[in-house]
Order: sequence, then structure tokens, then C-alpha cells
Amino acid sequence: MTALALPARALTRRRARTALWSLAAAALLVLLTGIALGTGQLDIPVWDALRALVGQGDPGNVLVVQQFRAPRVVSALIAGAGLAVAGSMLQRLFRNPLAAPDTIGITGGASFGAVLMLATGASQQLIPLAAVGGGLLAALLLGGLAWRSRMAVTRLVLVGLAVQQGLAAAVNLMIVRFPAELASSALQWTTGSLYGRNWNEVSIGGTAIALTAVGVLLSQRRVAVLDLGDDSAGGLGLTPARDRLWLLLLTITLASLAAALTGPVAFVALAVPHLVRLLAGPPTLGTLGLTALTGAVLLLSADLLVLHVIPVHGLPVGAVTATLGAPWLLVLMIRQGRPPQRNSR
Repeated sequence: MTALALPARALTRRRARTALWSLAAAALLVLLTGIALGTGQLDIPVWDALRALVGQGDPGNVLVVQQFRAPRVVSALIAGAGLAVAGSMLQRLFRNPLAAPDTIGITGGASFGAVLMLATGASQQLIPLAAVGGGLLAALLLGGLAWRSRMAVTRLVLVGLAVQQGLAAAVNLMIVRFPAELASSALQWTTGSLYGRNWNEVSIGGTAIALTAVGVLLSQRRVAVLDLGDDSAGGLGLTPARDRLWLLLLTITLASLAAALTGPVAFVALAVPHLVRLLAGPPTLGTLGLTALTGAVLLLSADLLVLHVIPVHGLPVGAVTATLGAPWLLVLMIRQGRPPQRNSR
């Protein structure tokens, strides 16, 4: 057996493992979607709920599923996938397992932009654009702080958390100052919520997220070259600083658009890339697809917990994901803070 045959076989096994996990995640996603569409005050069998989604079956079921339940479910799927992909990209670009939209201030900036747009009384259709602007503002603020102090990438996450909390405080202040009729519509920007989503929001936000995600997928070869290091990437024809900046802008846009649909939902972008690496190995184009599916499964599962398991009426889905994410973030920070182990021999 030649030395070249071993890597080829290992690559084939890795691709097969990624494909199997992707099929399992897709099947679980279909099942969870059917449960989410069929469960509520009016229970509908899973198969009938899926048929009602495409306009078949009992007219009453079609009305309930298409108009009231489907927008919330589709929002969870789109936003979960977008956040997970954005988290994976940020961790690769920063080469830091702690990097995520909710740990470097991006979702906080998106929330700030969206709430500021609500405060001006502008059209709801401008919220995705305002969220992207807020996310870019947070990134510029973080980048300016990092450039002035020349801080290490590991410390960048700590500063990002401070930026996130500062922007969250600004959002809370604006909500307190809002008239009562506006405050309720802005509350989702404090923790993240899927309540009250409609097809207009889903169509605008979903289309923008899908187009941005396609751009991320098309850039994967460039990301793979950047993973080799700046010297190697430059030797292969890339301009590392320019390409990394472009990819970072694309990723920030994706995360901000996802936050515009759900608010600052925590944990999904941070944890899913780690889980996918554990299941399928190092990042590739195939594992990025698995990351999107896993993010959708995680956010939809959390929303099902909020609606049908946890006995607290009106609990936002972001509260559940944040509760899960806090210990995960603590463990990662402890692991990052440990000095590398040396061989005692």
C-alpha cells in the first residue's frame, strides 16, 4: 500500500462520514419540522402537517400551518443555518474557537441597528439593512480597538464580549424610552425570539440570507487556501489581507441578516461548528453544509422546547440557547487559557 493511498482512503472515509451525518441531520430536520407544524392548540399528525405546508389536505389545517406556524418554523431553519455557518467562518478566519457573532459583538450591533430603525418609525422592510449596518458598525468598533492596542486575537474575543454587552445595554435603554406600542415589537432584540414572524419578514430576510450563504459557499476554496497561512496563500496567488477582509465582511453580513430575523440568539454560532468538527472532522465544503443543517436543527429544537416543554409562557428562544451556551463558553475559555502541555521527557 503506497503512502498516497492512505490519505485518499482517509479522505473517502471522511466524506462518507460527512454524508451520513448530513443525511441523518436532514431526516431529523424533516421530522422536527413536521412536529413543529403539527403541534399546538390544534394538533395535526406529522404527515398531514407536511402535506398542509404545500397546500394539500384539510383547508383548516392548511390555514393553521401556512399562515401561523410555517413562518416561525422557516425563520428558525433559516436563521439557525445562517448563524451556524457564520460561526464556522469566523472561527476559521480568526483561528480562534471562541469566535462567534455573539462573542465579538456582531449580533449586538445588528440588534442595535434594528432597534434604532424601529425608533425612527421607518419601514419594517428596512430592518435587515439596518441590522447589517449595525453589525458592520460593531465590527469596525472592535477592529479599531484591536488595531490601536495591537491586541492578540485571543484577547479580541474578550473585548468583543464587552462590545456586545455595551450594545445590548444601548438596546435596552432605547426600549425603555420607546412608547408602549413600540416596546413590545422591540423586545425580541434583547434576547432573541421567533414570536410573531410573518411571511413578509421571512421572504425578505430569507432571500438575503440565502444569497449571502451562496457567496460564503462559493468562497470555500479561497478560505481553504487561507487556512494554509498567509505565506502559502500569497504564494498561491491570493492577497491574504484583502481576501480575509472580504470574507469577514461577507460573514458579518450573514450573521447580521440572521440576527435581523430572530434577534441576538446566542450559542448556536458558537457551539455548532465545534459539534460538527467532532462528528465529521476538519472543515470542508461538505462539513459546512452539515453545519447549516445542524444549526437549523438546534434552533428549531430550542424553539420546540420553548413552546411545548418549558412551562413558562412567552419565554424567548434566545433565553434557552443562552442558558445552554454560557457553560459551553466558560469551558472553551478555560481550555484556551491553559498553557500548552510539554513533554516531560
